[in-house]
Amino acid sequence: MDGVNEFVLAAGDSLWTWAVLPVLVALGLYFTIRSGVVQFRWLPEMIRTLTNKTPLNADGTPQSVSAFQAFTISAASRVGVGNIAGVGTAIAIGGPGAVFWMWTMAFIGGASSFVESTLGQLFKVKDPSGFRGGPAYYMLHGLKSRWMGTLFAGILIVCFPFAFSSLQANTISATLVSGIGADAGAAGWITVVIGIVLAVLTGLVVFGGVRRIASVTQAVVPAMALAYLLLGLVIVFLHIDQLPAVFGSIYTQAFGFNEVVGATFGMILMTGIKRGMFSNEAGLGSAPNAGASAAVTHPVKQGLVQTLGVYFDTFLICSITAFIILVTAPDLANATRGIGLTQDAIVGTLGPWSNVLLSVIIFLLAFSSILGNYYYGESNIEFISTRPRVLFGYRVLAVLAIFVGAIASADLIWNTADAIMGVMALVNLIAIGLLSGLAFRLMRDYAAQRRAGRDPVFTRALMPDVSGISCWEDEQSVTGRIPVQGEERA
Repeated sequence: MDGVNEFVLAAGDSLWTWAVLPVLVALGLYFTIRSGVVQFRWLPEMIRTLTNKTPLNADGTPQSVSAFQAFTISAASRVGVGNIAGVGTAIAIGGPGAVFWMWTMAFIGGASSFVESTLGQLFKVKDPSGFRGGPAYYMLHGLKSRWMGTLFAGILIVCFPFAFSSLQANTISATLVSGIGADAGAAGWITVVIGIVLAVLTGLVVFGGVRRIASVTQAVVPAMALAYLLLGLVIVFLHIDQLPAVFGSIYTQAFGFNEVVGATFGMILMTGIKRGMFSNEAGLGSAPNAGASAAVTHPVKQGLVQTLGVYFDTFLICSITAFIILVTAPDLANATRGIGLTQDAIVGTLGPWSNVLLSVIIFLLAFSSILGNYYYGESNIEFISTRPRVLFGYRVLAVLAIFVGAIASADLIWNTADAIMGVMALVNLIAIGLLSGLAFRLMRDYAAQRRAGRDPVFTRALMPDVSGISCWEDEQSVTGRIPVQGEERA
């Protein structure tokens, strides 16, 4: 098993170093410049669109999930292991400087997130529960490349509902075993029980479809994220005198100066970017699957909402984890990877009782992340085949992956997830690079309508030269209302 782990790690590192990283940075900077730094200029608009009303069908029912529910589905996938265990791993490997690169890539990646989620909305399709879409759909309908869409869909299914959800289950299991304080003899059977319980809970939700997933994530994600932020703020306040030194170490060690863990600049950079992408998913091609499910009046609205999701994930949740760890001045030279650094910092400051609270928070955040990951997989399974038997088989395998992940080796899961994520990101980045011109056309249309004092509405008549757009027939179908006679369109 060690040999397999080392091979996967080496292959993944090579892919990231020579392919994913150059494309990710180059496209992120290109999108930032081409859009006029949309990820910064339109921050107030991101917040405004988050609470937009959901367009209704003729019978008064919502067309699909709301903009906020789509945000929570994507946040459910983003906010989980990557924010707590992933940040701890990044700091253990790359030191405090890795945090700087997580922040930097979140900002640059915000532009990539805007482009991919806007495209996801543009090329979404109708299904019985509302809408579905994502990279596989804009590869098919935008690039006219079914093989590329099928390739991406297959990679995502392996990556999210299987590899990433296994990782979430593994972290839940490790945290609960540690919280219980079980000895080595009891840990084995306790882990099996945890795996069974997680699998059953997952099955109860995922067999209910996207609306049940949305209702669960809408309730769990905001509450648990707020609880974790408050817990972190208490710890930071108790070590407030260490905060200036923490900021200093993040910036001075970002470029390889005064490393405390022996990390080279390349390791610091790579670790920060990989852990950052695992957490915020900017450019990865996952969030557009959630963004496409929303009923909105203009594709740009979900581009903005999903960009806000990147910031929520990295600048709030990941940052509070980094501060929790670093203000307690841990011994990074001998630090363990994963959840241990965060647990030690919290328990060392607040006492053993806090381990129970952390276990509950991690359980709920990681479980909601499993649900978000599952939905991404379902959307892509339906791209490959809409046969009920295929969907049922996928659901069974996704639930089984939760059980396997709870009892598997954490290192192998992390390295496998990294390698698969690199391939998936590369395919998606190529696609959004080729289609980005459409996203910028939509951005200009949105801006023109806002300047005219309208709540922006898009119909495919505004892009008569683009084929493959199927869900934007007319204003009534988009907004759920009949336009007033003589009303002007921007």
